Amino acid sequence: MPISEHRIADLMRFEPRTQQSPTPVQASPSEVCAPAEIADRLCLWSSGKVALSFERLAALGILGGLYIGFGGALATMVVSESSLGAGPTRWLGGIAFSLGLVLVCLGGAELSTGNCLMAMARLRRLITARQLWRNWTLSYLANGLGALGLAWIVFNSGVYDAEPLRSTAIRIAEAKLALSPAQAFLKGVLANALVCLAVWLSFASHNAVGKVLGIVFPISAFVALGFEHSIANLYLIPAGLMAGAAGGLPDLARNIAWVTGGNLIGGAVVVPVLLWLGHARRQG
Repeated sequence: MPISEHRIADLMRFEPRTQQSPTPVQASPSEVCAPAEIADRLCLWSSGKVALSFERLAALGILGGLYIGFGGALATMVVSESSLGAGPTRWLGGIAFSLGLVLVCLGGAELSTGNCLMAMARLRRLITARQLWRNWTLSYLANGLGALGLAWIVFNSGVYDAEPLRSTAIRIAEAKLALSPAQAFLKGVLANALVCLAVWLSFASHNAVGKVLGIVFPISAFVALGFEHSIANLYLIPAGLMAGAAGGLPDLARNIAWVTGGNLIGGAVVVPVLLWLGHARRQG
């Protein structure tokens, strides 16, 4: 049974005790949790998410899209007119983009791509498939609304009127729209594998500094390597199109469809299944 909303804060102090859980793990005396303890904390987190009402899930999902969009906007600025070379510039842009997931994880929001890790709780039979898909579907739609809304606001605020931001926004959007379906899908797999690993690492620490460090390195890696994130693209591509990039709504829809499929495989299948087999599977 899912855990009711008003109990989540209290229950976060304890390890879950269910028949489906592996051998109970003692709370870590240090600031870093062992992987098996992270798995228990993550499953408790997942149980709380399926208890969210429609209104809260929608509001937190819109916030999640806004947060990722803010990260995308900051990254666009950081990679404009850098003299550091392609590699360092892309990595700094990735560090800037990490703002989005830091806000999601520490500020509190629903991000459909990160929520793919809830599949681990489903593997433990702590939540139902219907509860899982309800969260994923509603959070994805709300994320998209938040990201698209922010793109419209940022563009109409005049941020992209001046160079080099306008040219950078156009270049980013056109590069994403030029990807073949196979490239968009595979880069989506890789991106959300790293996003979910960032969420996983954020559960390893009990303090804000540790959580931020756990998030920044995987997220900056996926951005620097040019992988694709569906919610980020729902900000970056529309912002670029409004700034004058070549393309249209069919091109945007095509990219988002393939990237979303890849994100789902990377985040809901590859990472949670491997982590479950390695750290969370019931023993004996």
